[in-house]
Amino acid sequence: MKKVVKFGGSSLASAEQFQKVGNIIKSDKERRYVVPSAPGKRHGKDTKVTDMLYACYALAEEEKKFDKELAEIKARYDEIITGLGLKLDLSEEFAKINENFRAKAGADYAASRGEYLNGIVMANYLGFEFIDAATAIFFDENGDFDADKTNKILRKRLEGSECAVVPGFYGAYADGKVKTFSRGGSDVTGSIVAKAVQADVYENWTDVSGFLVADPRIIKAPEVIDTITYRELRELSYMGATVLHEDAIFPVRQEGIPINIRNTNAPEDRGTWIVGSTCQKSKFTITGIAGKKGFCAVNIEKDMMNSEVGFGRKVLQAFEDYGISFEHVPSGIDTMTVFVHQDEFMDKEQKVVAGIHRLANPDSIDIEADLALLAVVGRGMRSTRGTAGRIFSALAHANVNVKMIDQGSSELNIIIGVSNDDFESAVKAIYDIFVISQL
Repeated sequence: MKKVVKFGGSSLASAEQFQKVGNIIKSDKERRYVVPSAPGKRHGKDTKVTDMLYACYALAEEEKKFDKELAEIKARYDEIITGLGLKLDLSEEFAKINENFRAKAGADYAASRGEYLNGIVMANYLGFEFIDAATAIFFDENGDFDADKTNKILRKRLEGSECAVVPGFYGAYADGKVKTFSRGGSDVTGSIVAKAVQADVYENWTDVSGFLVADPRIIKAPEVIDTITYRELRELSYMGATVLHEDAIFPVRQEGIPINIRNTNAPEDRGTWIVGSTCQKSKFTITGIAGKKGFCAVNIEKDMMNSEVGFGRKVLQAFEDYGISFEHVPSGIDTMTVFVHQDEFMDKEQKVVAGIHRLANPDSIDIEADLALLAVVGRGMRSTRGTAGRIFSALAHANVNVKMIDQGSSELNIIIGVSNDDFESAVKAIYDIFVISQL
């Protein structure tokens, strides 16, 4: 049995945290492949190493002195190395980073050094082989992840390695130039490694004991989700739940590898299992609630639009022409509403409106701003009658006005639109009716 374990920045922020991670890995001989993030915050007022690297490289690009800032980053690693009692000197690595910063190697190269250096420390601490992700994870000339090439080369590299550390967050183009995933991309690396070694489990260790039913910034001590499917997780991640990078699902989903979200600071907790499918019933009718603020609704009205072939395509063409993607498009017989991100739409709104008039000739267009979207997700909703009715009732009782409700045919999720000001109240009301009332 093989396990891939990924540890987030908070799990590796200090020597003390490193020791916790080391104990977790050494407690199970099946934890053979490790994917570390860069050191995170040691305390509330601290700065993540990745952010320190970005700031340091910005000075280099402006051709300003950055020796002091780079020395501060080195001090973070030296503190960890000393705390672990390792005989490891990163001076040569930092000299190389200094040289490449001066040569303007790129912001992606700069950001990746956090994981790269932490990978060296982790491999030294565990006695594992170190594999630079830039030699085994690849992007094509367009900057898109090259899954086939990566899987072929990484699998071959890891077949000859009993235990290895592969730093997260980055890979490289064919010419060796470093390219990073988006922030949180170490989750993706862990998933890629799990696929390459055909792991039995991908453990993702962080600072919470699993995936929570709702945002703990809104709900005090929300319940932990025991088991969640990839599809449910995809819906919740897209709508703002941030325990796992949403793109981390795909490589392991293709192989049927389960993900186990665990807490480095409470390793005895079971955490959350993310699986392809399951016969296990959800503890509650819903699996989770997530949402985002900052949307606007473009309401288009035209008599008999339902009988006009191509009307919807023409409306959406106006958004596409100006590079704006839509979130949801609920419609009626004579009405169609397009929900878009407000910050993307504001500067182009009149151009888009003019485009809709030109292409679709509507009777009227009305724009409503400052809206939030919530996703209520759960496989249990399929077999439970009256879920939408309970949501409406709970929101009405909380004096929340529903702007939109949209349920997919899969009955896996219900999307609700409310004003930004009602967002927190809506989350609390839905959590109370589906979770608190069932405890």
